[in-house]
Amino acid sequence: MAQSLVIVESPAKAKTIEKFLGKGYKVLASYGHVRALPSKQGSVDTENDFKPNYQILPESSKHIAALKKEVAKSSELILATDLDREGEAIAWHLLEALGLDENASNPVVKRVTFNEITQSAITEAMAAPRTISRTMVDAQQARSILDYLVGFNLSPFLWKKIRYGLSAGRVQSVALRLICEREDDIEAFEAREYWSIEAILANAQKTTFSAKLHAHNGKKLDKFALPDQQQTDTILSELEQALFVVDKLEQKERKRNPAPPFTTSTLQQEASRKLGFSARKTMSVAQKLYEGITVGDGTHGLITYMRTDSVALSETATSEARLLIQQQYGAEYALAKPRLFRNKSKNAQEAHEAVRPTSLMRTPATLKPFLNSDQFRLYDLIWKRTLASQMAQAIFDATTVDIGAGTDYSFRATGQIIRFPGFMTLYIEGTDQPEEDQQEGLLPPLSVGEQLHREQLLPQQHFTQPPPRFTEASLVKSLEEYGIGRPSTYASIMNTLVTRKYVRLEKRTFFPEDTGRVVTRLLTEHFSQYVDYDFTAALEEELDAISRGEKTWIPAIRQFWEPFIELLKIKEKEVSKADVTTEKTDKICPECGKELVIKLGRAGRFLACSGFPDCRHTEPLSGQAEESEEPVFSDEKCDKCGSQMLIKSGRFGKFLACSAYPECKNIQPLEKPKSLGIACPTCGDGEMMEKKSRYGKIFYSCNRYPKCKYALWNPPTSEPCPKCAWPLTEIKTTKRFGTVQRCPQPECGWEKVITPPEKKAAAPKATAKKTTAKKAPAKKKTTTKAPAKKPVSTKKTEE
Repeated sequence: MAQSLVIVESPAKAKTIEKFLGKGYKVLASYGHVRALPSKQGSVDTENDFKPNYQILPESSKHIAALKKEVAKSSELILATDLDREGEAIAWHLLEALGLDENASNPVVKRVTFNEITQSAITEAMAAPRTISRTMVDAQQARSILDYLVGFNLSPFLWKKIRYGLSAGRVQSVALRLICEREDDIEAFEAREYWSIEAILANAQKTTFSAKLHAHNGKKLDKFALPDQQQTDTILSELEQALFVVDKLEQKERKRNPAPPFTTSTLQQEASRKLGFSARKTMSVAQKLYEGITVGDGTHGLITYMRTDSVALSETATSEARLLIQQQYGAEYALAKPRLFRNKSKNAQEAHEAVRPTSLMRTPATLKPFLNSDQFRLYDLIWKRTLASQMAQAIFDATTVDIGAGTDYSFRATGQIIRFPGFMTLYIEGTDQPEEDQQEGLLPPLSVGEQLHREQLLPQQHFTQPPPRFTEASLVKSLEEYGIGRPSTYASIMNTLVTRKYVRLEKRTFFPEDTGRVVTRLLTEHFSQYVDYDFTAALEEELDAISRGEKTWIPAIRQFWEPFIELLKIKEKEVSKADVTTEKTDKICPECGKELVIKLGRAGRFLACSGFPDCRHTEPLSGQAEESEEPVFSDEKCDKCGSQMLIKSGRFGKFLACSAYPECKNIQPLEKPKSLGIACPTCGDGEMMEKKSRYGKIFYSCNRYPKCKYALWNPPTSEPCPKCAWPLTEIKTTKRFGTVQRCPQPECGWEKVITPPEKKAAAPKATAKKTTAKKAPAKKKTTTKAPAKKPVSTKKTEE
């Protein structure tokens, strides 16, 4: 019996789909891309209409050979790769690699796509096959060729002008520019002082509330109306004898709508804010949920396709949401008709649905036994966001009270009461900025003309803050707002910036490295058009036009290429390496008297004598000359050769090194790991040790590392978990929750309070006229992340 061969990208997806299709179908995986442009010069023939010289990837050769054998036995070939441009291109590359004609009759070639891996979606797709969209393939080809032309021409330029091994990318370089320019803004920022006055007032029932100075002589005061303490003290003295009377009382009803369902971009942002996931991890976990997981009633794709710009939901999803909301929350929480959302991002492709559960009836609680911790948390986030998007508005009673203070001044107090929580019962969208007094308190009953008792007048000194550095979430948001790149590639772009050491990521915040800043300065000064935000966004619009058949790809690439290569040739001659990597200073070399200059080395920027190589004097950029420390002998002997051990300093702190170096190269940590006498719960053979990370942070791990990689940041105890019987528990102390003993298994959730958190001290009663000035922002600290498994690649093209 002739079979139908179905080809998808991943083996996990293949297994799920084969169960749905049943007999007569065989489903195999291509394991991602099968052909690509080789990473070498000449892969695109710029003299022959940019003809690409594709080659089968070395790791794909065995997969292509296996697919050819199955094709020979099949009467029908169904290409079921993903429904985006990249999936369309993979389908076309598969035909080329297999040597098949789409119009041939043996086998018959069909193209199908589906937004979710469910029985109904697969059946519907199989009933409506189509041909490969050449316009989508052309758009993806154009993207690959543009990225190749930029990377393989601009990167060698960086090698010559800065140093070997650097890279530039069409979107990568623009993302780096965003990070570096934000750092420039932070360094150039000058804090500005301003003051505010808060009054603590009480009504006749002695219920207190706070109000802030709002107006003077009927004119609203702006942020900088009180620029210093002297002016603030003057107003305080005028308010000493003032009577506080309620002048105006206004109550309004306010309504708030829920956030739309997830797109790729908003999913990455919210998973970063609420779960601490990197964009790469988010896409990896989402891929698993999409491809299919075995649950109680079989294997199912649990979410729809996770690479989407759409905020639309199908009628099936909204009907399911309405029914579930009525069942779980009541009819007042459900909508009479579905809520529709509009996409605000540039270049949005709304060909399919938002990211949502394939069935909202599969609640997180019912799936928890079948998912690991990361899968459960991400599914829970997607499920709540989807359901909340179809819930009723939240309704508030907002109150504004204007309070006269004497004849000249007016204070204002605001408060709100949630009359109906609506969607907020289930889900509230996170923000990139820390919450600063966003919660408005409740106000006591007040009436116009009522005289209030002044309890305190509290002056407060403030300083304006510099713009915040980009986090993964805020960088994704900015890239999407500018229309730069595609959300499905943001994870790989950010990963490239970190692996190239252009930036470092600390506490999910990007800090540009010296090399990244030098690269950005070179590109913005000499190739400003090609790292311009609007230019890059316009290029994305051209690619979209190609995919819609409105433009052809060869003229679009030629329009980019010809001015680009001409400019590159000019800059090859104009720009010297010294211009890029050397900056003049007004400092003098202490050894030879020549001028010191700032140079860029592999470890960053430093001061060096301009008389090099005759004078080899160098200093750290801080200007403090490096002092060579005298070797300090420790009390320990080398366990390899018996020589005395020295205490030395390295880039990660002090360590022990053998004094017989270079004959003996033994090194050891200065502080040896301490045994805790607790068996490792994972391998059972090792024991837990207290260790110090390379950045000096204490952690606890198995002494059989790297064979066993179990590790904790919190001190463990030998007491097992009373709930799940995990062999150990841990002690965690925070200001907010105090000291608790808890189970380290996230899915368990057991914990016991040992020491409750300290209560905040009550506000002082006396009127404070002076406050301590805020300190300048603290220096950034380097932290380490807990040991984690390497994330699974999503196999999407890196821009």
